[in-house]
Amino acid sequence: MGSDPHGRFVQIYEHAYRPILGYVLRRCEDPDDAADVVAEVFVTAWRRIDEIPSGDEARLWLYGVARRTLANHRRGERRHEQRTAALREQLAVSPALSGSPPGEYTQLGQAFRMLGDDDKELLSLVAWEKLDTEQVARTLGITRNAVRVRLHRARKRFARALAASGIDLPLMERTAP
Repeated sequence: MGSDPHGRFVQIYEHAYRPILGYVLRRCEDPDDAADVVAEVFVTAWRRIDEIPSGDEARLWLYGVARRTLANHRRGERRHEQRTAALREQLAVSPALSGSPPGEYTQLGQAFRMLGDDDKELLSLVAWEKLDTEQVARTLGITRNAVRVRLHRARKRFARALAASGIDLPLMERTAP
């Protein structure tokens, strides 16, 4: 339609941003959701810049895009709410969550909770998720060597926390490969 799509987009954006924002804000409960919808409207406008009519028809075209984007957003919210409700139902009957309430954690659990978040994450990836050093490195975006060093330190801190809690676990003897 024109030889300067960037300039045309800027012109359309400057002319239509406030009306489109107002339209979306009046239809969204959450301002953050409204910001996402408006951003998506203008992403669509950029991608389809050659399809946007000229003059005030551009604003009307954008209202149509905003209406469809809002409808997609609402459908996505409903799907999210349905999945969340289904997950809550599954978790309510999950044997993994039917244990003691937080006030009654075992000494081992209390010692684990005393660790820093990084130590807990690292130890959990190894113990619960059964990831090896390479997999942990890729998950955390660090080198295998850094994983080895951090894991060694985390294990030492956990052993100290266990000892402080009165738990005496025999050390596993290392055998050479």
